[in-house]
Amino acid sequence: MSNGSSITHFLLLPFAHTRELQLWHFWLFLGISLAALLGNGLIITSTACDQHLHTPMYFFLLNLSLLDLGCILTTVPKSMANSLWDTRAISYTGCAAQLFFLLFFISAEFYLLTVMSYDRYVAICKPLHYGTLLGSRACVHMAAAAWASGFIYALLHTANTFSLPLCRGNAVEQFFCEIPHILKLSCSQSYHREVGFLVLSVLLALGCFVFIVGSYVQIFRAVLRIPSEQGRHKAFSTCLPHMAVLSLFVSTAVFAHLKSPSISSPSLDLVVSVLYSVVPPAVNPLIYSLKNHDLKDAMRKLVTGCVSASIHCLLYHGKSSKCRS
Repeated sequence: MSNGSSITHFLLLPFAHTRELQLWHFWLFLGISLAALLGNGLIITSTACDQHLHTPMYFFLLNLSLLDLGCILTTVPKSMANSLWDTRAISYTGCAAQLFFLLFFISAEFYLLTVMSYDRYVAICKPLHYGTLLGSRACVHMAAAAWASGFIYALLHTANTFSLPLCRGNAVEQFFCEIPHILKLSCSQSYHREVGFLVLSVLLALGCFVFIVGSYVQIFRAVLRIPSEQGRHKAFSTCLPHMAVLSLFVSTAVFAHLKSPSISSPSLDLVVSVLYSVVPPAVNPLIYSLKNHDLKDAMRKLVTGCVSASIHCLLYHGKSSKCRS
């Protein structure tokens, strides 16, 4: 029996069972979503509009913000809708789409963070070759490779996961569709093939992580050799935000998928999944803009320009209405 004929929808894990807590969850996730939309939207608009930010570092940051928006918009709106309408259901097609896009955005983001570590390595350790190694064409190719790798990774995992026959109910013990929880519903031994894919993915991610760690070891060695304290501070200020984002992303994702079954529980799984799928997209803009004066200045100019334009527009319409009267 095919999956499509046996299961038409899945039941996601609710955050709360009482109506009051469901509404609290809705408003909390709404606030997080708006913060993520505002922060990442400001970064995207600022880096696109400000000529001073048309550099490789900010080009990759723009791509990171796009991926962050995609990640949070894949899981949060459905969870909010379920809490608001007091339901747990997600269609079979919707679950497959959610899994695909979540894998796509998260894996592409990890590959992009690897590229960003290479960017910082070249900028600090090989500054004379920065323009050659990270020209505009090279940056576009590396960003495109990260997006394409995420797409292929997500396509393979989604197609393989949903090709398995599912006969152990339709309750997913997570607030979004995730591979480990869907595999628990499989009644076929062929799920070992997907486990093999997951092991291969872990090895690939480990390779990227080793590359990132190696890059930062070289970066710190180079920074400590900088004679001036101001130069060291400037170098660290461009690297520490990337390290903070990477540490938050990797630590929560690894704990979520490699924690011992003995300490696993639905409530803990919910908290950890929120930490790696919802929190990073919301806090990444804050982390990157906190110590980055160029980005803060560009965002300040953008907000000031928008406010000034709005005030000018209101005053103009006010004068026009008075003239007509």
